[in-house]
Amino acid sequence: MGRLFGTDGVRGVANADLTAEMALGLSVAAAHVLAEAGTFRGHRPVAVVGRDPRASGEFLEAAVVAGLASAGVDVLKVGVLPTPAVAYLTGVLGADLGVMLSASHNAMPDNGIKFFARGGHKLADELEDRIESVYDEHRTGAPWDRPTGSGVGRVRSYDEGFDRYVAHLIAVLPNRLDGLKIVLDEAHGAAAWVSPEAFARAGAEVVTIGAEPDGLNINDGCGSTHLDKLKAAVIEHGAALGIAHDGDADRCLAVDHTGEEIDGDQILAVLALSMRERGVLRSDTVVATVMSNLGFKLAMEREGIRLVQAAVGDRYVLEEMKEHGYALGGEQSGHVIILDHATTGDGTLTGLMLAARVVQSGRSLRELAAVMERLPQVLVNVPDVDRARVGSSAELAAAVGEAERELGSTGRVLLRPSGTEPLVRVMVEAADIDQARAVAGRLADVVKSALG
Repeated sequence: MGRLFGTDGVRGVANADLTAEMALGLSVAAAHVLAEAGTFRGHRPVAVVGRDPRASGEFLEAAVVAGLASAGVDVLKVGVLPTPAVAYLTGVLGADLGVMLSASHNAMPDNGIKFFARGGHKLADELEDRIESVYDEHRTGAPWDRPTGSGVGRVRSYDEGFDRYVAHLIAVLPNRLDGLKIVLDEAHGAAAWVSPEAFARAGAEVVTIGAEPDGLNINDGCGSTHLDKLKAAVIEHGAALGIAHDGDADRCLAVDHTGEEIDGDQILAVLALSMRERGVLRSDTVVATVMSNLGFKLAMEREGIRLVQAAVGDRYVLEEMKEHGYALGGEQSGHVIILDHATTGDGTLTGLMLAARVVQSGRSLRELAAVMERLPQVLVNVPDVDRARVGSSAELAAAVGEAERELGSTGRVLLRPSGTEPLVRVMVEAADIDQARAVAGRLADVVKSALG
């Protein structure tokens, strides 16, 4: 079998790829591996477990809790909360690990398991590999070392997590949002209650859409992957801006008062200037990925802000930030990490900070985002191909080389296998949108023929 862990935990169709047995086994394996790694420091370990509203999260949560408790881990169930809330609570409560059940922006049938280490940080690759190895060993017959009697873990609900997380968000805002009308699209996801509460407590006038999760409608035509409803609602209600989250609310995209989309690069640009003005943009540096628009790079150069580019994936952005002490980083998709206040991308925090900048500056989001000009960029997802052969296909390499020669210095090409889905992403940037589309279309055809 291939590696279970992708760029963002273990993910697949719930009850088909990701079963209750797998969730239980991975949780037991995580408990054993983290104990061996010294994470538990000789005391009875504690885990924070949360989930998004997917129906499958109910039985998967039960399996994870059972696995952890059977391995001698005490469990605090925080219920439906965003991924960054689980990471925050893992850190602030001094828990030894955190577990989030979510498939983020994926469709409802999918689900996933993300583990957090002590402090609320994502696990290093070597720890994930060790968990997977231990899981495989016991899946094929090796017995677990099981505690009995008073050694088994205890389970309780931690309902205070909601208020504790919201209070944290409000406490780190540089200014209130009084007088600001905002539309929030919660994707019928994990932030359906947290995000509106946080914005309201900060003083904003809040209109919500996509905030009625029923376990089946998460990401269904709404949220950060479907912005049309948010654009219409912003215009209908005369709002200053709109904020869209994904299913687990670790990302944020925005819409200005005219209904124009504001992507993650533009959000990073706005926040970078705001943080530098407040003296909290350490080393005057922002971390992004190789997928960031060339217009973002040019804007940062013009404003005297250094740009460091990491591999695609918020975990790699975070690794770069932690290694060098940078304060701000993120992805075009809306994963924005403000490291002084979060250990992972936090869509609600990002939206609050963006709204605070609008209020503080007295300028519209449209004006603020104009600091960068997005150059035409086309992204084509090619599904049902062997993503593992992207780097080894001679046919594909030749096609990419030809495209790069055609684009010259005015554009670029990037092919990237998805870390969570069986597809390859083809990104083409050019000075002319028609050229970008034509080149992307040709490359997508080659990906299908070479890797299909």
